Amino acid sequence: MPRVPATSDVYNAIADPRRRQIIDLLSRQRGLAVGAIVLALGLAQPAVSKHLGVLREAGIVTVKKLGQSRVYDLNLDQLRTIQDWVRTLEQHWEGQLDRIRARAEQRASRPSSTPE
Repeated sequence: MPRVPATSDVYNAIADPRRRQIIDLLSRQRGLAVGAIVLALGLAQPAVSKHLGVLREAGIVTVKKLGQSRVYDLNLDQLRTIQDWVRTLEQHWEGQLDRIRARAEQRASRPSSTPE
């Protein structure tokens, strides 16, 4: 079973809807400068920079300095950590539902014990 990351920073980082918008944007358009993210989301530059800082500290995005610009991209390894954890939960609950379904089918196939 994949280990849950030691800190909740990753989960706190993706809890914010604006940061999830940034993640979604970077998943569709890799390697964007802050200005492009500001234009795409219609947010103020300081707000975008703050959100990017949280995502960077959580290891969800990486940053490269190109000249005067900072270009952000997703760290797919960190996102896979989240994906693995969710997949583990999904497998657990699918197993639980399979057991419930099998038990219900088993009960439904038993002859009725009520008198006619």
